[in-house]
Amino acid sequence: MSAYLETKRGAFARFYFLSNEELLDALGQSNRPERVQQHLKKCFEGIDRLVFRQLPSGPSITALVSPEGEQVEIQKPVVPADSNYQVESWLLELEAQMTSSIQALLHRCIEAQGQSQGDEALRAGWLRSWPGQAILVGSQQSWTARVEDALRAADPGAALRAALEESRDFLAQIASLVREAQPPLAQMTLGALIVLEVHARDVLAELVARGTSAPTDFDWVAQLRYYFDVEESQLQMRMVTTEVPYGHEYLGNTSRLVITPLTDRCYRTLMSALELNLGGAPEGPAGTGKTETTKDLAKAAAVHCLVFNCGDGLDALSMAKFFKGLASAGSWSCFDEFNRIDVEVLSVVAQ
Repeated sequence: MSAYLETKRGAFARFYFLSNEELLDALGQSNRPERVQQHLKKCFEGIDRLVFRQLPSGPSITALVSPEGEQVEIQKPVVPADSNYQVESWLLELEAQMTSSIQALLHRCIEAQGQSQGDEALRAGWLRSWPGQAILVGSQQSWTARVEDALRAADPGAALRAALEESRDFLAQIASLVREAQPPLAQMTLGALIVLEVHARDVLAELVARGTSAPTDFDWVAQLRYYFDVEESQLQMRMVTTEVPYGHEYLGNTSRLVITPLTDRCYRTLMSALELNLGGAPEGPAGTGKTETTKDLAKAAAVHCLVFNCGDGLDALSMAKFFKGLASAGSWSCFDEFNRIDVEVLSVVAQ
């Protein structure tokens, strides 16, 4: 049986994150796709359920619904009947449709944001019209572009001060929108946006105070920056010498962690580790935000991230299965309580 399950996991890598019992249940319900969606939460962090529509060829998936209730349409409906209801096949297609749909959504959102610049009413409409993930990425990409334009100006100091005033005005606009009656999803988006915009304002104030005058200055290069390539429709995330392509994983409408100087240091360390093909090991007392910081960086990069609690009973085979899944799916993982693993198993993990 384990050999059979291994072939299914080989076909769809995220099955490595399901137990044998859960995978057998999903495979047993293969001709009823609606029943399979209960296992989606372990495979896709941002998908709580799917929207099914009945077509002549059978039920088809037309949209993703997040745990918060946000709904995002996918570009092309996924019809499980087209793959003879093989779970691994239609889930693989769903994964591909998720990433391509989020990529197209971000492209349209960034273009719409550019058109709303300088007009408060248009910008307020933009903030209400798009999913939370697109709003957060669009605002960060726009902030990066504004700061770089200011640093390339003839008088960078004056241009940065103007950008700082603009950032303060935008923050004041979001704060006034939060005080108005908003739908719950819009309220969540605005809350997360305020967290990111407060940090953006603080970074600009620091650049002004330190007299930063070029896009290559370390004070600017050390920040988490987003660049959008219109021709490739691809978003890049950069920090110091590291460049990471945006993952286009659907995240839903989630909150974001408040960014402190220590959070920034953790981001820089973890991003540099990525550049060197290494892992990171944040260390500190319990409850200080080590796991949440790592998860928040995964949100910033739109990468699937799993939290895995290590315990005394963990053996080398379980770890091997999990590592296989991470390597095959391209996911990140936080190994909580890593030091609790038995020494014998730790030595195998090190190998």
